[in-house]
Amino acid sequence: MKRLSLFTLLLAALCSIATAQTIKEKLEEIAIIDQKVMMPMRDGVRLATDIYRPKTDKKVPVIFSRTPYNFNSYGDGEERTRGLQRAYDAVSRGYAYVVQNERGRYFSEGEWDILGVPLTDGYDAFSWMTDQEWCNGKIGTFGCSSTAEWQMAVAALDHPSHAAMVPMGFGAGVGKVGDFYEQGNWYRGGVEQMLFFAWLYSVQHDEMRPRLPEGITQEDLLRLQRFYDMSPEYPSVDWSEGLKHLPIQDIIKAHNGAEGVYEKMVRRKPNDPAWFEGGLYHDNMDFGVPSFWFCSWYDVSISPNLALFNHVRNTADKEVADNQYLVIAPTLHCAYWRATENTVVGERSVGDARLDYDGLIYGWFDYWLKNEQNRITDTLPRVQYYVMGENKWKTSDTWPPENAESTAFYIDSDGGANSLFGNGRLTLDPPSQDNKDSFTYDPMNPVTSYGGNVCCTGNAAVSYTHLTLP
Repeated sequence: MKRLSLFTLLLAALCSIATAQTIKEKLEEIAIIDQKVMMPMRDGVRLATDIYRPKTDKKVPVIFSRTPYNFNSYGDGEERTRGLQRAYDAVSRGYAYVVQNERGRYFSEGEWDILGVPLTDGYDAFSWMTDQEWCNGKIGTFGCSSTAEWQMAVAALDHPSHAAMVPMGFGAGVGKVGDFYEQGNWYRGGVEQMLFFAWLYSVQHDEMRPRLPEGITQEDLLRLQRFYDMSPEYPSVDWSEGLKHLPIQDIIKAHNGAEGVYEKMVRRKPNDPAWFEGGLYHDNMDFGVPSFWFCSWYDVSISPNLALFNHVRNTADKEVADNQYLVIAPTLHCAYWRATENTVVGERSVGDARLDYDGLIYGWFDYWLKNEQNRITDTLPRVQYYVMGENKWKTSDTWPPENAESTAFYIDSDGGANSLFGNGRLTLDPPSQDNKDSFTYDPMNPVTSYGGNVCCTGNAAVSYTHLTLP
């Protein structure tokens, strides 16, 4: 069995390399490729940037993705393959595709913070791209999860070149959004979300990590990236047991993980002013960019996501508010393109949840970045949402839909709900005050999670398929 398993893994790796190599060869045929461009920020810090643009003398619009994740085009893995495919898709449609690491990540200089310090990095990147002779002055931002988090705040700066954005699987920022008080999804109801503990274990770079010489040249970076991409290899952890460690501030330390932003974040209280010093959106910010929002019923932040969409619609200037559109898919975090004729989440089939995501996104960018008169803002439903149970896509002019009614369900029993064979039930009527049931709650022996709107916890949630975030 071990030999077969090893052979299977090796075969999968070889297939991944071949796929990435094939896409890269196709990309080289149509694109001018300029990798490891060190883009300067206003404080002198340089951010590592890969640029793919069509082989043309005409000025072209830009699709820009800024990310904490590794996008080095050399090497194997699904993430590298997806990145090259996104670049190919954009260039083949007449766009420059620019992908950049946040400061302190991989080849980028500076110190990383989960909150994206400083906010001005996005603005400075827009200005730099706009000044390039190949740019037509129109930039659209795109990304999912952490690659989407920074977009809302930079939209508040209203850079003249930031023409449109597509945030996917995003958080709602920091501050009050609708009925939610958000701290970048770190807290929910005052409780720290342990998904970040497992996530930061696998992404934060140690404060004592090796660093490249200050002022290193692009020529040296191009050589180094072929065999050394500064991507740490984190030993795997059984998070079904690892997240039980106490005190929680020592969870990563207990597994000999990297020392970084976790140690600071885990001690930060919900009302700490430091939340507002970073690069995430605050509810008192303006909002100046037409946006096509994508979120998922099975995502950790679905309720704040919907609240943020409504917040922008209710508070932005009319022209901006009227150009906000939303898709709600029945998928896991950032798994939109994984929908099939029989989309399965955990152990539940939700039916054919496919949607032409590429067509919708590029139609959006074509309108705002190329000035193509495709009438997408006239024909696109304000909200497209998937109804599970009916297993169909529906549309609405508002969220919630205009005639939607909220139904309250109550937990009730005849006094014996404590097993699969008990008499517990959901009812539409409030239970009688005399009809009481109870159970023993032991935080040291919690009930196992069987999925739901969770993310990034590895094997800590049963029946949840772990995803590598884009």
